Amino acid sequence: MLLDQTNEIKNIVPAKIIKVFYPQVIVCMEKGACWTLNLSKKEKFDPLFWEEMKRIYHASLWIPIGRKYHQLLDNGWLAPTDSYT
Repeated sequence: MLLDQTNEIKNIVPAKIIKVFYPQVIVCMEKGACWTLNLSKKEKFDPLFWEEMKRIYHASLWIPIGRKYHQLLDNGWLAPTDSYT
């Protein structure tokens, strides 16, 4: 289920990666605003993370970003599964 019926969607913005270079990832939103992502120490030093960021960039995929802290969201666009029980 998409989050578009909940209040949580107000904190999530779709973003497209426009530049990946260590130690920064720059993204732009649909309305043109651009942000530098706030990455954790674990993300900054993880070679697999950087490889995946490059793959997402080359695939031109849109990713979910938290509006307040400018961070990647690990749960993506999906609602928690326990909301159906």
